[in-house]
Amino acid sequence: MGGQAEEISSSREAANNALVLAFGRLQGAANRLEYLLGRALESECGITHLMFEVLLILGRAGEPGLAMRAIAQEQVLTTGGVTRLVDRMEAAGLVERTEDPGDRRGRLVRLTPLGEETAVRASRVHVANIRRYFLEPLPPEDRDRFAEDLRILSHSARAELPRLP
Repeated sequence: MGGQAEEISSSREAANNALVLAFGRLQGAANRLEYLLGRALESECGITHLMFEVLLILGRAGEPGLAMRAIAQEQVLTTGGVTRLVDRMEAAGLVERTEDPGDRRGRLVRLTPLGEETAVRASRVHVANIRRYFLEPLPPEDRDRFAEDLRILSHSARAELPRLP
């Protein structure tokens, strides 16, 4: 794929640069898919996409739960942002804060039974919509390679991010 930075000498060339266009398409697809899939989670399950992501993080972690900092690092959010999100999720009965067995002053967040049930129900909705909007438009022979390429990009970008203090 062409598109060297040196080739760009006008706004028209910038706008038509193959790499700029490819990345713009990736961003556009991600934003549109996030909107479609997030809207379905909200209308069918009553949770935001970000709440769903936290349910998945906590489900993956299992017992005894995770510290706010660990959730923040997984979601690339500030600890304050995660605290506000967890407050809303706790008020909805999806998660609970418990004492950290390894740190008397620490608190962990874990799923409630309603959170577990919501994670399962939302995952079923989400998987059906991923198939519909993310997989079905792609040629079947390209799907596995595309998923692997996205995994590589995600891990590569994650390795470049600073860790939260």
